[in-house]
Amino acid sequence: MPVIHPSAVVDPKADLAADVVVGPFCFVEAGAVIGNGSVLDSHVTVKGNTTLGARNFIGQGAIIGGDPQDRKYKGEPTYAVIGDDNHIREYVTIHRATGEGKTTRVGNRVFLMAFVHLGHNVTIEDDVTIANGSGVSGHVTIERLATVSGMTGIHQWVRIGKVAMVGGMSRIVRDVPPYMLVEGMEQQVHDINAVGLRRIGVSQESRLALHKACKLLFKSQLGLTHAIEVVRREVTITAEVEELLTFVERLFKGKNGRGDQP
Repeated sequence: MPVIHPSAVVDPKADLAADVVVGPFCFVEAGAVIGNGSVLDSHVTVKGNTTLGARNFIGQGAIIGGDPQDRKYKGEPTYAVIGDDNHIREYVTIHRATGEGKTTRVGNRVFLMAFVHLGHNVTIEDDVTIANGSGVSGHVTIERLATVSGMTGIHQWVRIGKVAMVGGMSRIVRDVPPYMLVEGMEQQVHDINAVGLRRIGVSQESRLALHKACKLLFKSQLGLTHAIEVVRREVTITAEVEELLTFVERLFKGKNGRGDQP
């Protein structure tokens, strides 16, 4: 049987795996599902229509699966789905989606530090880290292995590319290219995320190619269309460079019809 502290309130219609631990003053609603080996510290709330996978740690005061903070939400059934092996620290808030049948998703091995907020219809892919006090607005996607530093605000509908690094106290109002280091109120692209790339085993050849592509795309005076052409002509097209170009081309076609810098 799950280990449930006497002060916790767990609805009989919640589905808890046999080895779940529920700490003091937690509240688990009907319709919540909590997987094997998961631990709720204390004062944790898990709302209905929320699924937690295996081996998740939920820190003190976190609220998982709350109603979306969205004026369009009219009480339709929506969901929050959390994967496996996540570390969700103190007072994190994760909200269900807006739109009948829609889902807010957090992948596997994600680390959300204290006071992180995930809005409705957010998708967080595997191995993402988001530091203390950062806010992720509705419909944001953060791709795998990205890192968001503390006190950062991310606007609705933004996509942060894989292995990107966002510096602390940044204002992110447009897409962040993969593998790049971005920071500040003006969302400046500084260079490649060299540390993150080395950690995941990206070769020196590919890192150098990404560095050259970064200079042409984000540091030169070339228009974006011309810069993409120059990169394809003059830079070694590794898998990472191709992914960066695909991301930037999508950004150009979808959100920036002027042909200038993204």
